[in-house]
Amino acid sequence: MEKYQYSAFNEAGVKVTGVEMATSSGAAHLALLERGFQPLEVSEKKSIFQFEITKKKVHRKDVMHFSRQLAVFVKAGIPIMEALDVIGEETTDKLLKSALADMIDQLQSGDTFASAAAAHPEAFPNYYVGILHSAELTGTLDVVLNQLADYLERDIDARGKITAALIYPAVVMGMSIITVVVLSAFVMPRFQVFFKSFHAKLPLPTRMLLAVSAFVTHWWFLIAGFIVLLVVGIIIIRRSSATKEHLDAFILKLPVLGDLVQAAVLERTCRILSSMIRAGVALPEAMAVTADSANNLVYYRGLLTIREEMMEGQGLSGPLARTGLFPGAASQMFRVGEETGTLDQQLETAAIFYNRELDVKIKRFTSLFEPAVIIFMGVVVGFVAVALVTAMYGIYNQVKVQ
Repeated sequence: MEKYQYSAFNEAGVKVTGVEMATSSGAAHLALLERGFQPLEVSEKKSIFQFEITKKKVHRKDVMHFSRQLAVFVKAGIPIMEALDVIGEETTDKLLKSALADMIDQLQSGDTFASAAAAHPEAFPNYYVGILHSAELTGTLDVVLNQLADYLERDIDARGKITAALIYPAVVMGMSIITVVVLSAFVMPRFQVFFKSFHAKLPLPTRMLLAVSAFVTHWWFLIAGFIVLLVVGIIIIRRSSATKEHLDAFILKLPVLGDLVQAAVLERTCRILSSMIRAGVALPEAMAVTADSANNLVYYRGLLTIREEMMEGQGLSGPLARTGLFPGAASQMFRVGEETGTLDQQLETAAIFYNRELDVKIKRFTSLFEPAVIIFMGVVVGFVAVALVTAMYGIYNQVKVQ
């Protein structure tokens, strides 16, 4: 059991805070709902030095296949425990197999399916658990599981596009770094011995290159230590809410990358919120879970602010427009959906629109990033070539004069 800090509205509509003991954030969320609270924020109480570098998670594709298989079993009228047992025997993911086995034990002890899933955040995110909780209450588990599988499939597709677009620039950047390291640590020291044997006066570019090579060769451990400190520093920044929010805000303001990140967050937000509303999840709960799934603290705070104002009777579209986090087109879609009772459809339309926008912004980002990396590599290799050629030419002239 872990401690989870929470802020929530109680049954009287008063905002309260406290600590809940639970096995996961999803379980804490469900426990608050069962007590009549509407959670605004649920987060584990951790030191910033408690890293989760080695924490494993079930691959989204495995969760998607699990959702589709379970939907078929439920629709066919097969008991959930029997279905979980069959799926667990067939799955190749050890983490998911272990989670399903534990879920069967929890179901046998009287827990609900959503509660059993909430105990395994490594497999089932908060939005997944929230949708399951609503599906159990409405008796539409098979339909909802198919909707979850559809969402996961689209999410995997969107992430795959970003990954595929970044593979080539990442390979080029990696080769650039390897080239610099090889030239500095292995090639240049040999040329340095050669140049010293002629006692020649070397040009400035050659002296600069030899100085860099000497530094890398003799002080490589300082460079390695700096890289380690940089990685640890980034982890600490991302573990601290205050610094992470500033970092997320800074990224959103970047010219090209910021547009890409915003499109990805908007697509995910609209898609999750649409799925939850279609599954029958109450809008306040759907907003809280969607905020938790935004993966960006700026949008997380903004969505919680929208939720608070909405629960105070100010509606959805007004508070949403005031945050400035959603473009005018999205705000208009939300307003139309709120007024016509088609919010889930409007959100789905917005998600499709931002998915297309994401494709465009990915292509724009890679079209700018790839040439930048190639130019960087060309400058490095060109500088090395100029330094060596000018040195050779200078030595040749000095030997010729002698």
